[in-house]
Amino acid sequence: MGRLFVITLDGNLYSCKYCKTHLALSDDIISKSFHSKHGRAYLFDKVANVTVGEKEDRKMITGIHTVVDIFCVGCGSIVGWKYEAAHEESQKYKEGKVILERFKVLGPDGSEYIPESYMAGPGSDADDV
Repeated sequence: MGRLFVITLDGNLYSCKYCKTHLALSDDIISKSFHSKHGRAYLFDKVANVTVGEKEDRKMITGIHTVVDIFCVGCGSIVGWKYEAAHEESQKYKEGKVILERFKVLGPDGSEYIPESYMAGPGSDADDV
């Protein structure tokens, strides 16, 4: 196996929750209003220190998109996905952009995102709503 090349980012950054590898700068956020199966997700113009998986068509809330999962180069954890192609004209702005799932990354202040569903205590019927 070759030597791992990791880019160190400078500024307010998002990093891998598991190994703290730098992934993106807060200045590169396009939108914080996206959602994933783990809760909030942020759309970024660019990210660093990731590898990509195989292309696949995925049905999402906004239609069918061709995407690739993205993985942290430091530990191999999946941290989000990249939009390769959008099938609807209104969604073309996503092409080439990257989603980082907030649950899987640390915020600029080192904070973790905990979805509301994880905060429900024992005996809660939050999953039944």
